[in-house]
Amino acid sequence: MARVAINVDHVATVRQARLASEPDPVVAAALAELAGAQGIVVHLREDRRHIQDRDVEILRRTVKTRLNLEMAATADMIDTALRIKPDLVTLVPEKRQELTTEGGLDVVLYEEPLAEAIKRLHEGGIFVSLFVNPDPKHIKTAAKIDADCVEIHTGSFAEAKSYAQRQEEFERVQDAAKLAAKIGLMVHAGHGVDYRNVLWLRVIKEIEEFSIGHAVIARAVLVGMERAVREMIALVNG
Repeated sequence: MARVAINVDHVATVRQARLASEPDPVVAAALAELAGAQGIVVHLREDRRHIQDRDVEILRRTVKTRLNLEMAATADMIDTALRIKPDLVTLVPEKRQELTTEGGLDVVLYEEPLAEAIKRLHEGGIFVSLFVNPDPKHIKTAAKIDADCVEIHTGSFAEAKSYAQRQEEFERVQDAAKLAAKIGLMVHAGHGVDYRNVLWLRVIKEIEEFSIGHAVIARAVLVGMERAVREMIALVNG
């Protein structure tokens, strides 16, 4: 059965809207773990729009499962990761003007700098995942440059406007997951996963972990963090 890792970025988004101290993503992470989450995910953006350094530093000391730090593959962010020592780093593309990460890394175009980033993180004892589109050439290149894992971007699947389009995008994700597993990569998936479309994705046995944020935090506003997390875990493992 796949693990469920909860991204608490949007708890910090609410906090930063008022530059207040609450709600605290550290507390949200603890509640998610108590509800059965098997990992906590945070994206420390270069512009610090939601998660702050303080959050990651405290989470490193308090997370009991596994801390996955999403970040851009820049020298400053790599230095930060090497200092904080998360269990896993997921390298993602990052643009200042985007609302959320809009797609996977172009692993082919940026093969050399990504290979260097992976090397530095490995030297620090940190496992590395690359956030990639469900594209065979990017997955093969991820393996070539010694990534440990790929997180398959499920955004196009989640945003499909018709059944036929969703089926097509589902097959792309499924094929990508099968390829990644076949060539020795761990397989995660995330972006736009919610309480409905996860029923499709959960049948892909190669997916070892789902990274889910917005859908769970949105539901938590209405029913509470622990219930929202438990409901998602039940669907993934149903």
